[in-house]
Amino acid sequence: MRARIFAAALGASLLAGVTAEAAGLYFSDRGVRPLGRGGAFVAGADDGGSITYNPAGLAFAGRQLLLDGSWLRYNSTYQRRALVQQRDPNTGEPTGAEYEQVFPVVEGSSPILPIPTAVITHDLDLKGFNFALGAWAPYAAITSYPERLGSQPAPQRYSLITLDGSALAILGAYGAWHSPDKTLALGAGVEALGGYFQASVAFSACLPDRFLCAPEQPDFDAYSRLRVGPIVAPSGVLGAIYAPMELLRLGLSFHLPVWIDSPATTQVRLPTSAVFDGAKQDGDEGQVTFTLPWTLRAGVELRPLETTRAELSFVVEAWGMHDEIRMQPNGMALTGVQAFPPRYYISPIALQRGFEDTYSIRLGAEHDLALGGYGLTLRAGAMFEPSAIPKKYLSATTVDLDKLIVSFGGSLKMGHWRFDGVVAQVIGFEEQVGVREAAMPVVNPVRANPTGDPRSINAGTYNASATVLGVGLVYQFDGAASAPDSGPAAPSGAAP
Repeated sequence: MRARIFAAALGASLLAGVTAEAAGLYFSDRGVRPLGRGGAFVAGADDGGSITYNPAGLAFAGRQLLLDGSWLRYNSTYQRRALVQQRDPNTGEPTGAEYEQVFPVVEGSSPILPIPTAVITHDLDLKGFNFALGAWAPYAAITSYPERLGSQPAPQRYSLITLDGSALAILGAYGAWHSPDKTLALGAGVEALGGYFQASVAFSACLPDRFLCAPEQPDFDAYSRLRVGPIVAPSGVLGAIYAPMELLRLGLSFHLPVWIDSPATTQVRLPTSAVFDGAKQDGDEGQVTFTLPWTLRAGVELRPLETTRAELSFVVEAWGMHDEIRMQPNGMALTGVQAFPPRYYISPIALQRGFEDTYSIRLGAEHDLALGGYGLTLRAGAMFEPSAIPKKYLSATTVDLDKLIVSFGGSLKMGHWRFDGVVAQVIGFEEQVGVREAAMPVVNPVRANPTGDPRSINAGTYNASATVLGVGLVYQFDGAASAPDSGPAAPSGAAP
């Protein structure tokens, strides 16, 4: 029984770590110039940043090199609460007495790590066409929490300790075409998410009605470090832009899901309790599979003046398809456990996620000015996005709150060069998960004979925010960055 409990807990802990990746990928919209417009860059896409928002915009980018980088300065706090039942020490049965335990506040943070974009575009001397190669990384919160608070283990340890060591990027090849009068543009791209994901998490191997132990007793804690990769996950993107008149520009794009099916390894530090004396982990390999959602973007851009443009866009993300994460161990086993077979193999496990589809609304604008002999563009934007995680599944592993993003940015154009900058604030709205609605149990799954212990690991109060600071540059090989000319709906900053 002890080996079965520990083996099941070990397998579940592998999945607990993987889940931190999913929501983290979408904590904020990306790209220095697009984020300066509040992420409203679907109808108005016209440079290398189009590869993320709408590849049809590449048709107006000309021959161009775009490089930018941003720092996502992420902060979160979590004060855990738990419902504790008093149990009869002789029978292990609940006595009926219970109380709510309040834990100390823990703080999460992210490292100083620039998140890059690199895109090069070229028409290959084909009239009406343009092509691009690009690499970009998600604006992810690589969150770390403390392992201990003073002399005690940190209360969020069963959800997450750190994501440090993760490195993910998307590589893609793209193409776009515009009609002779430049009123219609179509674009497409093939992409792959690549890299590694790493997470450290603790889990408990204590069952109060099986062992002489208390819930969350520290010497029954095990610590695991999961590394998923190399990840090579395919995807793709399609887009269109239609400009029926000088004043109006319409955009639509669809990003396919990302299908992840990657090898994983895990290393476990076994509990210090005497129950596990002589137990060892044999084998560390497995396979992790799950799907990240498709994204649909639609935008309307108005250009009331030659120097002014404003866009309203709407985005749908199908997080409902992220329903579970599956772990298939590859010969992973426990050995040397007393009163149990010499080898106990860990079974395949599916972790239910319970995510829901979500949407966001974005509004952004930019205005061109003359600054001496140079061009200056000012931009601002805002977006609102509800959380994709129902309250009962919210945890320190995946902190995704209802959030508002407000951004300000600008560009300085000097001949062939364009220098970009952005400052954005991500404001997460506090969420409280009650002790009776929390649905994430302590990882200790013996499905056939549950303990009835109501203790959860995700009740409490969540806060999260981030400041995004970004800079970038564009070099326009085939013309001055301040001299746009793309037909009846000429975009600001495009090449002649």
